[in-house]
Amino acid sequence: MNKLQGKEIRIVQGTSDDEIENRNQFRELYKNNPIPEREMLSNLGLFLSRQTLSRIIFMHELYTKIVPVHGVVMEFGVRWGQNLALFSAFRGMYEPFNYSRKVIGFDTFSGFPVVDQKDGSDVKVGDYSVSENYEDYLEKVLSSHELESPIPHKKKFELVKGDATITVDDYLSKHPETIIALVYFDFDIYLPTKKCLESIKPYLTRGSVIAFDELNFQEFPGETIALREVFGLDKYHIRRSPLNPLCSYIVID
Repeated sequence: MNKLQGKEIRIVQGTSDDEIENRNQFRELYKNNPIPEREMLSNLGLFLSRQTLSRIIFMHELYTKIVPVHGVVMEFGVRWGQNLALFSAFRGMYEPFNYSRKVIGFDTFSGFPVVDQKDGSDVKVGDYSVSENYEDYLEKVLSSHELESPIPHKKKFELVKGDATITVDDYLSKHPETIIALVYFDFDIYLPTKKCLESIKPYLTRGSVIAFDELNFQEFPGETIALREVFGLDKYHIRRSPLNPLCSYIVID
């Protein structure tokens, strides 16, 4: 498996040859589009698939739930960073002057550092890595977004590189003021999900949202196991959006 593709390949495995060919042709249409470069960013919606748009709408749904809740947004498992950019954009739309609503992303940027037998046999160390030094590129992208938002002189995002089973406690120790309004788990695997759930639990408040990318998903059982062991499955309503078959969330009440 190509480690730079990871999850996308797993999804495509259940796709017909005609669908795969159509997607390949669509990518070519995107790469060879005749739109002037200066207008390209304003017309990205032309190339959003139904699946991608559904995911963006789901992230929007999550954010709207925490607008009245004090605290930061965290994501565990950043990869290419689209969710961080979306959360930053939603902050600029709904609460442009809430500079305390930091968006914080945790990732190794080198793929899974370790896997557990609870993750199944198809998951390998190093899966879901990104391009070398990608975090530097992502930092520049997020900084550019911030310059387009109110109060641009205050940095309102942070990338935390490294094994989150270690870095999360270090971050929270350095920031004891932290309240978490929204946390999105996209680690996929057992050990880091469990450890980070345990670490963030004291920093949640009533109304906090904990969202997951792969609950009840056979190919990544570790995420569900971790939630069951730390929070229990019988104590919260696990909600999902009709737009997406996998993403789900719970609200602390």
